[in-house]
Amino acid sequence: MNPLVLANLIALVHVAWVAFIVVGLAAVLLGIVRRWKWVRNFWFRAIHLVMILIVVGESLAGIACPLTVWERDLRVQAGQATFEGDFIAHWVHRLMFFDFEPWVFTVVYVAFGLLVLATFILAPPRAPRLSKSPPASGSADG
Repeated sequence: MNPLVLANLIALVHVAWVAFIVVGLAAVLLGIVRRWKWVRNFWFRAIHLVMILIVVGESLAGIACPLTVWERDLRVQAGQATFEGDFIAHWVHRLMFFDFEPWVFTVVYVAFGLLVLATFILAPPRAPRLSKSPPASGSADG
C-alpha cells in the first residue's frame, strides 16, 4: 500500500483516538449531570480509561507516540518532509498538534487522566453482567 495512504490512515486513527478520549470524557461528565445510564457502561469506561492511561504513560516516560512516529516515517518514505502534505494530513495535524514545550503536554495529559479517574469515583461504571450459561447436558464420563 502507498506510504502516503497509510500515513493518512494512521492520522485518522490518531484523531479518532484523541476524539474518543476527549468526547468520551465530556459525554461522561454530561451523563453524570443528566443521569444517563449508558455512561456507567463498564466496557466503555474501561476502554476510555486505558486509552488515556496509555497517553499519560507515554508522556511520563518520555516516549513518543507510536502513531506519530509511524505517520512521520511513512510521510518521509512517501517523499514528504513535513506534515503539511495533503488535505487530510494538513487538517488532522492542525487540529491535533500545538507548539508548546513537552512538559506542558505532560501536565495536560496527567490532569486529564486524573479527571478521567475522578469520574470513576463520581460515577463508577457498573460491573459487567456475567452471563449464566445453561448447565451442560449429559455426563462427562461418557
